[in-house]
Order: sequence, then structure tokens, then C-alpha cells
Amino acid sequence: DAKLAIGETVFVPGSYSFKEAANVFGGSAERLILADSRAVRLPAGIGARGVLLALAATAYHAMSGGRLDMPLGVPDLIIGHGVMGRLLARLNLALDLPPPTVWETQAARRAGDHGYPVVHPDEDSRKNYRGVYDVSGDASLLNTLIGRLQPGGGGEVVLAGFYKEELRFAYAPAFMREARLRIAAEWAAEDIAAVRHLIDDGKLSLDGLITNRAPATDAEAAYRTAFTDPT
Repeated sequence: DAKLAIGETVFVPGSYSFKEAANVFGGSAERLILADSRAVRLPAGIGARGVLLALAATAYHAMSGGRLDMPLGVPDLIIGHGVMGRLLARLNLALDLPPPTVWETQAARRAGDHGYPVVHPDEDSRKNYRGVYDVSGDASLLNTLIGRLQPGGGGEVVLAGFYKEELRFAYAPAFMREARLRIAAEWAAEDIAAVRHLIDDGKLSLDGLITNRAPATDAEAAYRTAFTDPT
């Protein structure tokens, strides 16, 4: 890329190499000094939606597995319709993949026309999914998700949430389905580049994902809202 110009909007991926700057869940420094190669140019007018680039790249990484030579793992069932679940589903559409089914227990999160079905788990009886992506972080769901894989091999459960409890599953159902289990890590530079191009080309939208805004002085209340309010 060409050198960055003064006034351009950029995204700076988090790093522990910055000195005297807190960077977990977003930076807290007014000024950063870094090589321009580390700053990702954002489209003009993207505004606050630019902070979602890392989450979009994390969703892409869950599909790509971080390997450029591996075909994308296609989610046909996504568990959870929060920001990560929506980004995974939107990536399917942006990459011209079949629309996935999304499970969501919160009625408010099911509302609206999204271009793919969003249903309560009790409304879905299908048991032949090939790619089940969990972004709910609910460790107790693993047996249920394995039970929804297609029999005979080829089915994969991808864990792309954050799990506080130990993950356990019954072996026999997984054995009968020859289930695969994959854990998705955080994004890599290639994932950032891939989603940036999708955004630049107008294929991936970040609209409608930011619901609340708060000044930095209200950070504590903002984090409570982000992590505890399902709406």
C-alpha cells in the first residue's frame, strides 16, 4: 500500500508491544507511534464501525483456519446471533456461500430480516449439519451440537466463543458421527486483509452491529452493558 496520509482513518491491531498503553478491549492512549505498515487503512466514512474490523477478522479466521491454502470451512449452523454470529453469517453471504441457519434463544435477537433464518433451537429438528459454529460460549451445548452433525463423517464443530468452564462431551455419539472438533483462535494479518477487501468491495457490511455509544468516562457502565445486556 501507499504511505498513509495525515487525517486518514486507520485501524491499529492490538499488541502488547506498545509501552504505557492499555490495549485489552481497545486502546486507551491518546497517541501511538508505530510503523505505518502496522496500521490498516479503513474506508472513508466508516466511523465507529471500524472498531469491528478485528471481530470480522476473527470470524473470517474461524472459517479459514488461518490457512490460505485451505478452503473455507462453511458454517451451515451458527449458534448465537450476537455480533460474532452475525458477522459469520454475513461472511457466508459476502463469499457467495449458502445462507446458514442461526440458533438464538433471545427473541429480540431473532427479530428482523437478515437474509438467513434465525430460529429458536427448539424449532430446528435437522441433524445433518456439516459445519456447526458455536459463538455462544456455552460449554454445556457441546453434546447437543455434536448430535446435530451429519452421520458418517465430514461433520465439524468449530468452537469460536470463549468458554469459562471445561468442555466435556459424550464419546459414543461423537464416535458414531466421526465428528471433528476444531478450536478457532484469534485473527491473523491475512484475515484482516481479507475482510478489509470484502468491506472495500461493498460485500461485507458492518452496519447495524453497534447498538450503544458511551464516553470513555462511562467505560465501566459500558462494559456491563456490552457483556450482560442481551439486547
